[in-house]
Amino acid sequence: MENEQQHYDASDIQVLEGLEAVRKRPGMYIGTTDVKGLHHLVWEIVDNSIDEALAGYCHNIEIVINKDNSITVKDDGRGIPVGIHAKTGISTVETVYTVLHAGGKFGGGGYKVAGGLHGVGASVVNALSKRVTVTVYKDGKIHECKFENGGKTVQSLTVIGNCEANRTGTVVTFKPDETIFDTTVYDYETLMVRTRELAFLNKGLRLTLRDDRDDEDTTGVTFLYEGGISEYVRYLNRNKTPIHEDIIHLEGEEDGVVFEVALQYNDGYNDSIYSFVNNINTHDGGTHEDGVKRALTRIINSYGRKSKLLKEKDESLTGDDVKEGLTMIVSCKHPNPQFEGQTKGRLGNSEVRKLADKVFSEGFERFLMENPNIAKIIIDKAAVASHARLAAKKAREATRRKSPLDAFNTIGKLSDCTSKDASISEIFLVEGDSASGSAKDARMPKTQAILPLRGKILNVEKARMDRALSNEEIRTIITAFGTGIGQEFDISKLRYHKIIIMTDADVDGDHIRILLLTLFYRFFKPIVEGGYVYAAQPPLYKIIYGKTIKYVLNDEELEAYRATLPPNAKVTVNRFKGLGEMDAIDLRETTMHIENRVLKRITVDDAMAADQVFTDLMGDNVLPRKTYIEENGAFASRIDA
Repeated sequence: MENEQQHYDASDIQVLEGLEAVRKRPGMYIGTTDVKGLHHLVWEIVDNSIDEALAGYCHNIEIVINKDNSITVKDDGRGIPVGIHAKTGISTVETVYTVLHAGGKFGGGGYKVAGGLHGVGASVVNALSKRVTVTVYKDGKIHECKFENGGKTVQSLTVIGNCEANRTGTVVTFKPDETIFDTTVYDYETLMVRTRELAFLNKGLRLTLRDDRDDEDTTGVTFLYEGGISEYVRYLNRNKTPIHEDIIHLEGEEDGVVFEVALQYNDGYNDSIYSFVNNINTHDGGTHEDGVKRALTRIINSYGRKSKLLKEKDESLTGDDVKEGLTMIVSCKHPNPQFEGQTKGRLGNSEVRKLADKVFSEGFERFLMENPNIAKIIIDKAAVASHARLAAKKAREATRRKSPLDAFNTIGKLSDCTSKDASISEIFLVEGDSASGSAKDARMPKTQAILPLRGKILNVEKARMDRALSNEEIRTIITAFGTGIGQEFDISKLRYHKIIIMTDADVDGDHIRILLLTLFYRFFKPIVEGGYVYAAQPPLYKIIYGKTIKYVLNDEELEAYRATLPPNAKVTVNRFKGLGEMDAIDLRETTMHIENRVLKRITVDDAMAADQVFTDLMGDNVLPRKTYIEENGAFASRIDA
């Protein structure tokens, strides 16, 4: 051991040259090499074009998915500088694409405001691509350089032709390296959603997305929003019922920091608040969002008292009261943002809180004074929310017990597991007495708990928390989980780290599942975001061939298995119409045993999209639901056959 320590010297330290470090540890630069990381490459290049737009030089950006799943991004900005870079001795274009932390975002006055991951986008994309071609239109010339196999220059910047004297811009085409990523197939919907979002966040900027893999998509889809984030709020509320027509839009600037917010209230019970810094979605909020929320609560209380809409004896409205039914976008453009955590999930600049508070306070108070009718509508809604909150507080107290087990010994519903270790404990939410009976016999008592559900729970998309807490099934679930609810929610008290929804493979089962997911997303969102929620996948068929028993999930698997058998094979196929028809052995072997089962983890990769789905499918507006059924009717008929 002593000899090994003596030989630890400089030769043991590995130095990765150029872009090798990126290929060695791609997760450090793009977070992940799964499908999310694949799509992140696109935004690193697009962000460079948007930085040109923020600087006032780019008006059009086009994103093309090529037939071979490579990506082309075109812009009409100034074009990357083509001269020789003083420090590297090579063209600036090559420098930007081969040297980490080289670009206009690192001083030199290139950009006042910039997005991107860590300002290393171009070189990281090059490092993780099989091939990259960069074409720059500048000074009446067309300049081109090419890279292959992780950023190796195969063609230095070369003039390949002439263009109009006033034409400027950059075109980048890259093909992700299949040896790096789990998949290199781009998803059109994912790209479309973010492209539209970027258009909302950058008013007046035209963004076009075209999919050349689709022969019918010859022109693509173009997004251009002169109203910016005000149009974003209207879009998010499109399937909700606003309680006032006007979108409230406020903005201001101080010390180079541009701040704006747009909001509108609807008649729903949930808030939809999203914040951005330099076009980056700050999922965890930060000082810009904190400043607005603080001002919102203060101004509504102050105006309500001054205008006699709130009585002096009434309890002050809380942040939750004034946020009920609120859809709001907060956008901050900052020359030097400080993000907390590697994912840029939260803005940390302390000075932004004061600016956000100031801009919002002055503008919102002025709006309320100039629009007393709208002010009354907003304050009345918040006051009703306050009364419901106080009622919900009393209802929550009814769900509290010294021990959750004591409550269930009285109620007699939960068959709990014996383990007290939440990390290995699971709870199955099962519809109906028959299915729960089989599940109790099939479970592993040490780690698996069974909670029977009688009928369909309340649709909380259409109910405030006070009404939800009057529902016995919901109270039972809250008590079983142990986390509490609302302001008292504490994820550390979650008693099971796997919450498994186990319903029949039919339309009724799907309905129960979506009702439960709506409850979890609206009232227990951290358990969904934390990956604690799963859907069981019970088989649809049991196939007996000789002494062989095979279970399959759907018709496709059934036909695929049949194709592997001899043509004249004698096969018995039993279709399970529901969990209640499965005996304990079938249920254990197929759906509950850890070694054999298939679980589908429920995730919330895009909270905004998830919010919209719950609104569309579970809200009061019938049209989105009808449209969904029409578009997915064939699938529904297959699973309910």
